[in-house]
Amino acid sequence: MAISTSKFNTFTFFKLPSAWWCGVRLKHLDNQKAIATVTHRWINQNPFKSMFWAVQGMAAELVTGAMVSDQIRESGRKISMLVQNNTANFSKKATGKITFTCEDGHLIADAIQKTIETGEGQKFWMKSFGANKDGVLVSTFNFEWTVRLKK
Repeated sequence: MAISTSKFNTFTFFKLPSAWWCGVRLKHLDNQKAIATVTHRWINQNPFKSMFWAVQGMAAELVTGAMVSDQIRESGRKISMLVQNNTANFSKKATGKITFTCEDGHLIADAIQKTIETGEGQKFWMKSFGANKDGVLVSTFNFEWTVRLKK
């Protein structure tokens, strides 16, 4: 069972305070999908009166990382996780409430299983989409995650 979103949001307050203060909040988490929201406000804006790209990146990474972290916890093994690479595309100004969704949870279990079986690090890419309240895509982020069994 996935950790509750409220517990994860409390975790962000203590361990990822910049994301918390900028308004990034996890709304849904299971083994297949995660959703987070962030609302454009004064504290997270750029000089062009839209959401700063790094705030969008925090929300986008959070939805991928929350699933990776949760599935590592479910494995019962000590496994490290790290973003090795990322790419981003910005297609529209991010204003208002932006919802980031990742539905690549199916990629994680295989990588965790392979790293447990082989002891070798595993890499996989996950995609996160950010859309405004009208459902218009504002940004797309890709993260290359690495997982490795701790010694």
